[in-house]
Amino acid sequence: MSTFTSLPSRALDLAQSLGDNLMQLTPKATSLLDAGAKLGALRAGSKVAGIFLRRNPAVVAATVAAGGLIWYAGYRKKKREESNGANGSTVEGTARRVDARRATKTATRRRTTTARKAAKSTASE
Repeated sequence: MSTFTSLPSRALDLAQSLGDNLMQLTPKATSLLDAGAKLGALRAGSKVAGIFLRRNPAVVAATVAAGGLIWYAGYRKKKREESNGANGSTVEGTARRVDARRATKTATRRRTTTARKAAKSTASE
């Protein structure tokens, strides 16, 4: 005769319910194990970062300064876009197309040399 059959039915029901509860806890246990592994990795990473910070303070300061400059540039761009209008669109207007063409040589020639010569000759007299 088995020992399980000799137990009272209430105790047998209690053992089955405990077994079912343990089976339901296994997914939670794996998630807790994953969380523990993540916390361990975070702890190890912070330890490495602390050592790097102590050995290379100039690199860390330069990184922080560069991050601040990038943030400030983004902030200024956002403000500029907000000042352009509510939706950031360009101002509408009218435009006229001007076709390019070559000018004649007589129209582009300047007569500054003759004007200078005339000015010098009148100044010397």
